[in-house]
Amino acid sequence: MGEAMKRFLRYWLPPLAWMGLIFFFSAQPDLPRAPGPWLDAVLKKTGHAMAYGVLAWLYLRVLGQYVGARRSRATLRIVSIGLAVVYALSDEYHQTFVPGRDGRLFDVMVDGVGACGAMLLDRWLARRQALSRRFPGAR
Repeated sequence: MGEAMKRFLRYWLPPLAWMGLIFFFSAQPDLPRAPGPWLDAVLKKTGHAMAYGVLAWLYLRVLGQYVGARRSRATLRIVSIGLAVVYALSDEYHQTFVPGRDGRLFDVMVDGVGACGAMLLDRWLARRQALSRRFPGAR
């Protein structure tokens, strides 16, 4: 296997596979329900946010590998959020074709919050790592 193929599989396959998993769940006409409507809503919205947080992080990982030296990490985070939200929009549109499902703009907003949360976590971790390099032994 060539070096380019190995690089593709290492960096592009994870976000593509994650997008496929999101698509799979979105194509289900009926998802399991938690006991009680309030708990069901909380669990599903939390799942939305986490799924798109992971997707944004996977995008950041790819972008950092391919254009990282030419762009600031902050720019890559913004682009990662944008890509995740665009995929969220396409996914909600996809759900309008699934019997029993409908696309909701509110879900796109929840997905965007998840993507932003992941990028804020990445920023916090990067700052923490930079501080520990500048001041070894400090926590």
